[in-house]
Amino acid sequence: MKYILQFEIIIAISLVGELLNRIIPLPIPASIYGMALLFTALCTGTIKLSAVKETGKFLIYIMPILFIPAAVGLIESWSTMKNFLTAIIAITVVSTIIVIAAAGHATQLLIKHKRKR
Repeated sequence: MKYILQFEIIIAISLVGELLNRIIPLPIPASIYGMALLFTALCTGTIKLSAVKETGKFLIYIMPILFIPAAVGLIESWSTMKNFLTAIIAITVVSTIIVIAAAGHATQLLIKHKRKR
């Protein structure tokens, strides 16, 4: 019963994220709105971590299974994608390097800031 209640909390926040996506005319996915809402609610104490912790752990545990539909979609669209394979690989490599560099730079800034304190 505890898991059902926790899952309902997460689904309710996701629903609010979907509604915000429909109301606010920005190109931001509904899942990002939902994550931001959940993060804010957890930080402010509106929702206690214990109210969603076990279900959150379970969802992280089964996350690889959740990628199967996306992988199947990529396989089904192979005939279209193969024409742009070089561009897709280049974009993937460049964006990966940018994300790694940005994460490393942010981490270094946080470490320097923490040492100054």
